[in-house]
Amino acid sequence: MIVTPRYLARGSWLARRDPRVPLIVGVCAAATVIQVWDARIVLGLLAVALLYYRTAAIPWRAVRRQWFFALAFVSLLVLINTFLTGGEIGGLDPRTFRPLFRIPILGTMIYAETVSYGATQLLRFVTFVAVGFPIAYAIAPADLGVALARLGLPDRFAVGIDLTFRFLPSLAADFQETIDAQRIRGYEWERGGRNPVARLRQATPLIVPLTMRAIVGAEDTIDAMDLRAFGTGRRTWLRELRFDPIDRLVVGLAVGILVVVTVVGFAGYARLWVFPFLLGPTG
Repeated sequence: MIVTPRYLARGSWLARRDPRVPLIVGVCAAATVIQVWDARIVLGLLAVALLYYRTAAIPWRAVRRQWFFALAFVSLLVLINTFLTGGEIGGLDPRTFRPLFRIPILGTMIYAETVSYGATQLLRFVTFVAVGFPIAYAIAPADLGVALARLGLPDRFAVGIDLTFRFLPSLAADFQETIDAQRIRGYEWERGGRNPVARLRQATPLIVPLTMRAIVGAEDTIDAMDLRAFGTGRRTWLRELRFDPIDRLVVGLAVGILVVVTVVGFAGYARLWVFPFLLGPTG
């Protein structure tokens, strides 16, 4: 069973743009933010990313769990990568770091540079999320494959990404159907309560049928594509895509920001910026 992802931004300003626009903006944003370690510049990029995210008009109630999960995940990632690795930062000499305090149990020294690095990394990740969510929710499900193909990607790759994008909602629907089928046989999914470990143990009887359904569904998709002679020649697409002046303006702004930040980075102004309040009155 193929389930289309939720098209939460339907009718919004961004959803009316060419579907290639969110993809190009996402690539430009990733290439831009990855060059910057100055929190002041990252904050500016984050502000632009949030304004861009607002144009998608994605309902908060529909994505709040995804936002909470993304923020919790990146916070944990920053905590592990920054604070529990001995305060090492690539490209910087640890001997020049200004110490702040030592973690009591682990004995890891926390430096001003470490805190600044972690905070900047968190801002970078949030910027990625703000630009990435419109790719998931502001592109019509039927337009993703053709958008990738119109960007010059091979048909096999474009269709493969399209099917992969549909896999998770399809797997979620199969998971719910498997739970309902097992409940008829006396299975009690709610027995695990809110304990995530107990819920994971409760999901053990679902792994085999869910995996089998995923394999069977993949084989059905392959057979359907083979019957249509997919991959034997150049594929045609019914959907025609055309950039309008607003699309060109948005893409031009994204490319322009990338160029400016790249120049700033080569000039040496995008390096790690240590928060002044961490340096004390003598910093």
